[in-house]
Amino acid sequence: MTAVEAFELTTQGGATDFARLIAACESFGPYCLIGGLAVNCYVEPVYTLDADLVTIAASLPNLSAHLREQGFKIEEHAHSVNATAPGSDLRIQFTTDRRYQAFLAGAVEAKVLGIQVRAASLEDVTQGKLWAYSDPQRRLSKRKKDELDLIRLAEAYPELKSLYPDELREQIDRG
Repeated sequence: MTAVEAFELTTQGGATDFARLIAACESFGPYCLIGGLAVNCYVEPVYTLDADLVTIAASLPNLSAHLREQGFKIEEHAHSVNATAPGSDLRIQFTTDRRYQAFLAGAVEAKVLGIQVRAASLEDVTQGKLWAYSDPQRRLSKRKKDELDLIRLAEAYPELKSLYPDELREQIDRG
């Protein structure tokens, strides 16, 4: 069984929905992956049900309307627009945090779940994870996942550690 087949099975259609999502994003202008799936582009992949993206702010309303027409349920929140397909466990989140808009310019081509996508650059993925890790409003379990992603990135790219807060850098060095 391939990774795509396993993801499709365990998410009840998530790989198919991910492909539909990326096709829609391609139609509405610049976008890139920014979360765990983007981390997986640079280090050994770990399983995630989340697809975190940024898209050009001006196109998000039209993209959301298009996804709604395609059967996705759309929910707007303070810092995101979330989308889910009926029966699928794939959780799609478009950030509306303006800091991520700069990531679009440096996005790179990557292969995720068998399809070509745009992913944030290594440096931008790291910066996004640092923002999430440092957010005191974020749930502890989410911050710990961000911490693990940062550790995985530093193990593969030790030069990134210079960007990390002292306590995380010291933890990694004690390893």
